[in-house]
Amino acid sequence: MATTTGNTDASDEGGISGWAKRTIANPDGLYRSLFYAAMVFFLVTTLFPFYWLAVLAVTPEGNLLAGSFLPQIGGFTIPLPTPKGFNPEAFISVFEQVPFHLYMLNSFALAVTTTIIVLIVASLAGYVFGRLRFPGRALLMLGILAISYFPPAAFVIPLFKAFAGNEPLLVPFTQIPLFTPPRLLNTPGSMILPFSALFMPLSIFILTTFYGQIPDGLEDAARVEGTTRLGALFRVIMPLSAPGVATASVLTFIAVYNEYFFSSIMATSPEAAKWSPIVGGILSYQTQYTTQYNLMAAASIVGVLPVVILVVVAQERIVSGLTSGALKE
Repeated sequence: MATTTGNTDASDEGGISGWAKRTIANPDGLYRSLFYAAMVFFLVTTLFPFYWLAVLAVTPEGNLLAGSFLPQIGGFTIPLPTPKGFNPEAFISVFEQVPFHLYMLNSFALAVTTTIIVLIVASLAGYVFGRLRFPGRALLMLGILAISYFPPAAFVIPLFKAFAGNEPLLVPFTQIPLFTPPRLLNTPGSMILPFSALFMPLSIFILTTFYGQIPDGLEDAARVEGTTRLGALFRVIMPLSAPGVATASVLTFIAVYNEYFFSSIMATSPEAAKWSPIVGGILSYQTQYTTQYNLMAAASIVGVLPVVILVVVAQERIVSGLTSGALKE
């Protein structure tokens, strides 16, 4: 009986209980395995859509609807789709059938303009919230962050009416007309203003965290030299908070570059199509009777390249900005 008990204990030590004890004693192996598993899952779910776009882009148009893209070897189906043929001319046709470069330029112009507006306003607000103390500061910041959680669709109807320029704005809680706003529909202003408002709260939060970490002595030294608060902000605080400024800029640029909801609603006339962003250009390959999937896939790949390059170049700034702002020194 004693021998049997010893064998049972040995088998238990080599089984689940033994693995659990070894993991508790040395958890680095488990953490490494979980990290690799999460990384593989992230890469598969992130990169597979781009691979599928590349397969559709290089497949000749006549073969797009010719059955499954899953190849078979020896009677077994490989779960990785492959192109049926090879025709990279789609990457040239996207610029020949539609002026796709203009749509990319529109998205770039809208993103740059919105980013500049957001940085200027968010820097002023971040300075106030991060370096000044006044009653209601925390409550006001909470209100700004709460606005960012509202869905964009909640603002469409009032903004559309305001940008139409047909109805005057009233004094709050009265029927007294204040002024009639100019007509902004079908202009870039009807896109830039909502974009700026939507992505402003996150930038304010990021810059508030960074600006609040700058020692007061540096600003005081600049003030002693005769500069104003605005001068200290733009000459001292913002350069020292470069990771936070870069993070807010890149996140805003990427979000606006990929935005289509407001631009599709605010640009209603055919003439306003010239201001349509990149998503509008991708959808232009879809008509009432035909859908050119290979051109849409090629346009998606071409359109996303500037963002990919931006993220690769600025990834260190983004990571350092998101992590450095998490701790208040």
